[in-house]
Amino acid sequence: MVEALVKALSINAAILCAAMLLLWAIAARIKDVSFIDAVWGGAMAALGVLAWLQLAERGTRASLIAGMALLWGARLAWHLYTRWMQHGEDRRYARMLGKAKREGRYGRAAAGVFGGQAVLLYITCLPAQMGVLASGAAPIGPLASIGAALWLMGFAFETVGDYQLTRFRADPANAGKVLSTGLWRYTRHPNYFGDACVWWGIWLAAAEAGWLTALMSLVGPLFLTFTLTRWSGKPLLEKRMDERRPDYADYVRRTSGFIPWPPAQ
Repeated sequence: MVEALVKALSINAAILCAAMLLLWAIAARIKDVSFIDAVWGGAMAALGVLAWLQLAERGTRASLIAGMALLWGARLAWHLYTRWMQHGEDRRYARMLGKAKREGRYGRAAAGVFGGQAVLLYITCLPAQMGVLASGAAPIGPLASIGAALWLMGFAFETVGDYQLTRFRADPANAGKVLSTGLWRYTRHPNYFGDACVWWGIWLAAAEAGWLTALMSLVGPLFLTFTLTRWSGKPLLEKRMDERRPDYADYVRRTSGFIPWPPAQ
């Protein structure tokens, strides 16, 4: 069992590395790495499906976990890819790699971005990969059902939140304003909250395969939640918003930072 698990995870890692090398070559050629955000979701969806394809027998729990990873990743990848196509290079990456671009070291700097992202998304996706591989032909049980319900809530939350934000930004009358209606009235980051729920839900479903799978894959949702709330998600975004939106400070005062909650009066 352990040998088969290690072999399958190694195959996934090798395929991911090959894909990232190809995408790095594209980024180095076009001098833009910011499509990596779309790759994040798409690659995790692919890893879940690759794990499922390596099973000799595929039960309902393995299919559920692979399906949750696929639907989440495909939606996020398409959303971020279309945003990149419409708006071009992300300012974060432009600032990060601007000096390297000017000095002719863009390819080397881009390699660091793709290499780092490959490691981080692989770790984050461990619940989906290990949950699928450890489930095999097993049926869906109570814990996986709870995980699926949490996943569904998170998926709906981030899908609606992204839709509301896209509609808001598309209206020229909202230029310079802060979205504070819909789900954005209850949390400043409905998409981040939804992401966290999705991957804790996938982890719960994976944990039904046993304590070893639960323990070894726990790093995935823990790291994702830390990233969204303490590292490259919420802190960086809110810093930029505070600098560019005069009324953002009042929005912060009234609105929950992560977990949805009625706004303060």
